[in-house]
Amino acid sequence: MPKRYSTARGREFGDGLRAAIAATGMTARAIAEIVDWNEAKVSDAANGKGGITELELALLLGACRTPSAERVHLHKLFNATGVRGWLQEHGAVEPITPRTLVEHEAKAKTLVSWLPLLVHGMLQTPDYARAVIAANANVPAAEVEARVAARVERKEALRSRMSATFYIHESVLRTPVGGEEVMRAQLRHLEKVSERPHVVVRVVPTSIGAHAGHAGGFNLLKFDKIEPVVFVESENATLIIEAASAIKSYDKVVESLGRTALDAEQSRRLIKDIVG
Repeated sequence: MPKRYSTARGREFGDGLRAAIAATGMTARAIAEIVDWNEAKVSDAANGKGGITELELALLLGACRTPSAERVHLHKLFNATGVRGWLQEHGAVEPITPRTLVEHEAKAKTLVSWLPLLVHGMLQTPDYARAVIAANANVPAAEVEARVAARVERKEALRSRMSATFYIHESVLRTPVGGEEVMRAQLRHLEKVSERPHVVVRVVPTSIGAHAGHAGGFNLLKFDKIEPVVFVESENATLIIEAASAIKSYDKVVESLGRTALDAEQSRRLIKDIVG
């Protein structure tokens, strides 16, 4: 079955508009009466079929009493829903919840992650996450616990139907983030999670030397009905890659890491050895 053409911006706009309508608790018919449209027009707008102007979008969001920040966000997306590729600049610090990434994780059929410096957020224990977040030079101290809670919530995607493969460099396992006890608990958690049938943890050993992942970490997400996307995160921005040729280059990196990394059982044994 061919994939449906859509973009990350378009999906976020559609999801946001449907959420705004749903938040009213009213039917499409009731909202249509408020804005003086026919019901089909409200339905088409909510289902991404277009047919409205930016002024009409403002009218609809006003009728839904959508909070100001969300109105501004949806208006920014309105004229770019067909644009592939998205550089999200966050300012001084990334948002507490990385909205676009989390929404795509919830929809993904498969996730392949390569992180050379940290355990993936979905696999982090709260104490490990707290140590990582608190060490960030740009995160306000008052936001640490909220960010820990947000990271814990991301684990829900692992309990769904998504299959996930996490490539981790051996040095990550040997770095005592949060101290020896916190790291030991983190490694035990990794070992336990890796026993789930839909979760694979594979370690790239230090002894390998050079490998295909030196360009940096990424998350490659694939779906049942939409095209794959890659998320690349930095201190102040997230790059969402959607071009087919670029996705193929990440597929090649994954294939190479697959040849380089220890298999799942060897990785579990290494984790056990490090825990001691």
